[in-house]
Amino acid sequence: MRVLITGLEGFTGRYLRDELVGHGHEVVGLQADLTDAAALAAEVKRVQPDCVAHLAGIAFVGHGEANDFYRVNLMGTRNLLAALADCGKRPDCVLLASSANVYGNGTAGVLSEDAPLKPANDYAVSKAAMEHMARLWLDRLPIVIVRPFNYTGVGQSEMFLLPKIVALFKRRAGVIELGNLDVWRDFSDVRAVAEAYRRLLEAGPAGETVNVCSGRTHSLREALALCERLTGHVMAVRVNPAFVRANEVRSLCGDPSRLRALIGDWDTPPLQETLGWMLSEAVP
Repeated sequence: MRVLITGLEGFTGRYLRDELVGHGHEVVGLQADLTDAAALAAEVKRVQPDCVAHLAGIAFVGHGEANDFYRVNLMGTRNLLAALADCGKRPDCVLLASSANVYGNGTAGVLSEDAPLKPANDYAVSKAAMEHMARLWLDRLPIVIVRPFNYTGVGQSEMFLLPKIVALFKRRAGVIELGNLDVWRDFSDVRAVAEAYRRLLEAGPAGETVNVCSGRTHSLREALALCERLTGHVMAVRVNPAFVRANEVRSLCGDPSRLRALIGDWDTPPLQETLGWMLSEAVP
């Protein structure tokens, strides 16, 4: 397949490119700006993709300008869908990356795709709005919406918590400042996420909304303890009130059963293995 990836040079895009190329597919990156509807339409018409993986967007919850979430994550996605619908070739699958943040502050049990959406910040609201908007195009495009829970790996920005923690352990820092240590997250490995996306693109289950998650949670305290065990290094931990978000999602755990029903057996490596991989990379 010829697969158009938006956000090809981003963290996830690079791993998805390697995953797709490794399985014989051709990968093309998007050159146009998502917010430039005319340039985007021309680019899509030229590429004529068989499949699309839409990964581009503003993904850092703490991004300072709220309007950017809506301009890029919502309207940029609408521009892309309009371009695909009018490009003269119906793709086999259009995978749109949403986020498990759309579930909000749900702490009870494991969240399936049928859990109510209660987004608790502008990033999550922009993704929930994107999902609703995308469903207006289901009669014209074979859309699959993925809701990835937290995932990490080599190359993720240190703006995100696990890469920040890993970087400080690698530098043998004496102290780390964090926000709430008692948040629980369902962590996956970016390589496993890329595999799931590739298999969904190949299967093309149009109209589905799919969690991409492990079904297991770890607290930040556990992540720190794993890094201590892997490195033999101990850091003092200081809670910085400036890093504690008022609307923090306390617990996010996903149910991966629909994903496995659609693509077959799939799992992500244990968090310890992912952290070991990240810690083994040379300090830049």
